[in-house]
Amino acid sequence: MNIVEATRRYEAWLGEAVPLVPRDLKRKHATMRESAFGFLRATYYRWVQQFPKVCPEAAAAPSILVVGDLHLENFGAWRDGEARLAWGINDFDEAHRGAFANDLVRLAASALIAIEDGSLYIGAERAAAEILSGYALAMAQKDARPFILEEEHTDLRALAMSDARSPKKFWKKILAEKNAAPPAEAKALLVAHLPRGAAEIAFRQRIAGAGSLGLPRFVATALVDGSLVARETKARAPSAHAWATDGKHDPSHAPGLLARAIRPQDPFLHIGPDWSVRRLAPHCENIELADIADAAERRAVLNAMGRETANIHRGTRGARAKILKHLDKQKDGWLFAAASAMAASVRKDWKAWKKRG
Repeated sequence: MNIVEATRRYEAWLGEAVPLVPRDLKRKHATMRESAFGFLRATYYRWVQQFPKVCPEAAAAPSILVVGDLHLENFGAWRDGEARLAWGINDFDEAHRGAFANDLVRLAASALIAIEDGSLYIGAERAAAEILSGYALAMAQKDARPFILEEEHTDLRALAMSDARSPKKFWKKILAEKNAAPPAEAKALLVAHLPRGAAEIAFRQRIAGAGSLGLPRFVATALVDGSLVARETKARAPSAHAWATDGKHDPSHAPGLLARAIRPQDPFLHIGPDWSVRRLAPHCENIELADIADAAERRAVLNAMGRETANIHRGTRGARAKILKHLDKQKDGWLFAAASAMAASVRKDWKAWKKRG
């Protein structure tokens, strides 16, 4: 099955579970043409098809609850229940049970693709080594620690609070979205999750992400005490892993994964059976490596991404011991080799999509 046929079949399958937005699917297809990195982000359904074929040894690693669609731009900041700024993986839509190496290889492959595209400046082998080093260190430590950007991790905090993410720029982008009328259930959820006293409520269609383009997604903005607030809701879809395996429309494992992962919880995140809701706010956004000019900081952030991945994986009961035992048996350079193979597979499909998609 080539990438064009895989895309056609996957979208037909997905459309049986969720009413898709044709205009946003076209945007997704365009994103898939623009760059290899954009293609990677938009095609987790293809990754789960190819990973066992291209990397059979990595795919045979111990099975746990994994993030699935992990890549460089799946990390960001949020406020926890104590109003502390936290950082970590912020999209679990594709969570499923699978080889723990799936997340590491995909994260490293995204780095290699970004390096080749010229959007990440670091040696390819060094990038994979930093990710694996951070992961192995966090997995080996007896007590895991989440990323809270207060007394520690000042570099990450500086990135999250930078002028590039100022409230003025944030709200300009949100308010530029087109007005829309959400379905009744989505509208009710948005209103219910707004603060008391919310006034001048407006609804817009939200266009964001890559893999989730095509899913119904809306944002509600309102004034509270004269200042803007926002909530976003997105239709929940079954993981692409289900399509590539048994084809059943099983719900995502995101709630179970988040409940046990080592991380400060986002009190404004609600994952329901059909829709998820979260708060949108300035400085609570993705942090991209392209924003980091210093080479040492880039290495540090890649290392932190590895550690955060371990924090998520430790949430599966019994995972730590199995993973440490497996890692101990691996040859040096295994992650770079696997990520290189998958990056090549992604590029091959990307070229085919540009020609025929």
